[in-house]
Amino acid sequence: MLILLFGTRRANVSRSRPAIVWTQVPRAVVEAVSDYLYRHNANTHWAYPTSAETDELIEASRSALADFLGATPAEIIFGANMTTLTFHLSRALGRTFEPGDELVVTELDHHANVAPWQALERERGVRVRVARMMPETGTLDWDGFERLVGKRTKLVAVGAASNALGTITDVRRAAQLAREVGAYVFVDAVHFAPHELVEVAALDCDFLGCSAYKFYGPHAGALFCRRGLLSTLPFPKLLPAPDAAPERAETGTQNHEGIAGAAAAVNFLAALAPSVAGTRRERLRATFDALHARGAALFKEMWEGLSGVEGVTLYGQPPGARRTPTAAFTVGGVASTEVARRLAARGVFVSHGDFYAATVVERLQLGEEGLVRAGCSCYTNAAEVERLIAGVREIALIRN
Repeated sequence: MLILLFGTRRANVSRSRPAIVWTQVPRAVVEAVSDYLYRHNANTHWAYPTSAETDELIEASRSALADFLGATPAEIIFGANMTTLTFHLSRALGRTFEPGDELVVTELDHHANVAPWQALERERGVRVRVARMMPETGTLDWDGFERLVGKRTKLVAVGAASNALGTITDVRRAAQLAREVGAYVFVDAVHFAPHELVEVAALDCDFLGCSAYKFYGPHAGALFCRRGLLSTLPFPKLLPAPDAAPERAETGTQNHEGIAGAAAAVNFLAALAPSVAGTRRERLRATFDALHARGAALFKEMWEGLSGVEGVTLYGQPPGARRTPTAAFTVGGVASTEVARRLAARGVFVSHGDFYAATVVERLQLGEEGLVRAGCSCYTNAAEVERLIAGVREIALIRN
């Protein structure tokens, strides 16, 4: 998911302008990363102070991400990103699958929640079945989904929210279908986690992946794995590596500074509700309640403003539906790349293309140019939404 970023400088002023393919990073996160590298940089489990400090930092970070996901620290695995972690998990699960077993994925998903499971078709002889998206609504065809889940199903992999369209999927409904046949449930929460507070128990999932750079952190990934499975699944690992959960699922030397930054991002979000006393989880809940209401109001302004521009087509569910505050649109007669380029010249940074949700763009019959995507983060305001709408209106007026 790309969160809309509105620059305060012209796009060509400096090569140090803010990156636009992830949320921006607060000072506390930068300081956590630099503090680790300057003062504690070491490998783990050795008998000297900075190594012990690194061990403590990793455990504290597991606790923070556990609070963020509604899990326990022993169920949190760290890795490079959600994609890498999902491939790692797929290899472990693949060792338990037999030829002819079936896995269910969806057309609505980012391909990080498709390709790792498709790889098992070649490697293990399983069959991947694909639940269809309804292009007119940007939601899943649940009747078709239900027909795909049967006695041979071993895994249902579903995104909690579409990074392309913002659709929030009823994960609990998918999980219920999986439970009825004894299948595992994997959830891609990368686009969901910045907008809705994750509760792994409520989702009834076995595995859930997210990436910190989507919620104001650095490039680091986290994977929830239900404790009993984390202790028993045959994760690929080196023989001398730890065999106790959760480290048994983590390969090589970790990105310790990224892990420190991920925890700082969680603490940043919890601190956005300063008047709320209680646990970090309770403060996170208050923050997300406030952000949800704020994002919904800004998104309504964005949707209504864009829908009033001649030539603009919006995709996905309208305001009021179960969705994230992420707008996907095209401007008739103007390639999405050109729309993004012209908006950037006005200091409005948006993303374009398929965002690795390639099947969504294919089903919408939009070709290689795909969509323009803009969304609301904790730092987006109404004036910036107006700048986006004004920019799109100007582009639409001169498109011919």
